[in-house]
Amino acid sequence: MITSPANKLIKRFAKLHQKKYRDQENMMIIEGPHLVEIAQAKGLVHTVFSLEELPNIKTTLVSESVMKKLTQTNHVPPVAAVCKKPIRKSVTDKVLILEHVQDPGNVGTLLRTALAFGFDTVVLDRCADPFSAKVLRSTQGALFDLTLLETNVHAFKETYPDYTLIGTDLFGDSHAQKPSLPYALILGNEGQGMEKETRKHCDQLIKIPIKSIDSLNVGIAGGILMHSLTNGGAPLFKL
Repeated sequence: MITSPANKLIKRFAKLHQKKYRDQENMMIIEGPHLVEIAQAKGLVHTVFSLEELPNIKTTLVSESVMKKLTQTNHVPPVAAVCKKPIRKSVTDKVLILEHVQDPGNVGTLLRTALAFGFDTVVLDRCADPFSAKVLRSTQGALFDLTLLETNVHAFKETYPDYTLIGTDLFGDSHAQKPSLPYALILGNEGQGMEKETRKHCDQLIKIPIKSIDSLNVGIAGGILMHSLTNGGAPLFKL
């Protein structure tokens, strides 16, 4: 059992709380039985750390103080693991593009919702790191089944010119027609929305018709839009 947070191995893996070390090592820390079980099934686990022996899983036993150093939850989880980042798969015909979405909870929610509605590729442009502990917890494991690309809208358009780019904008069309595949839905920053330059690359601008308030949380808006696009009806929104 490892009992000291100053242990060389623990100090090395604790650095994975920082993005630059996650990028260097191509690994991340996951917390809790659910995420560890999913990572195990995907063959991505490097080392499992646990407070007690686990059946049929090779574990490194650690003390509670060590587990606390390895994890970032308020309550120390019974198990955590260091695992490889998921391997990027091919780009699918429905893509979600997140532009400068900064809140980890929003990014995690949108990744989970994207998988639910078949947007199996997510492009991240200056967003909260999807491999941080907060985002990983919010995804509830959805991240392991997504293709993630870190690039911007302009680069995506140049690389995948056949995709229809659907931007979200307060001045967009609430009666937009459902596009043909392949297409990409773009969601902008929580406070500023899409950048002006991004709007120029869009083939279509849409909005959600709402009353009494100016805007919706980007996680909620993304869910509504992905559901509407997936539903298949035309017009996209009915007032």
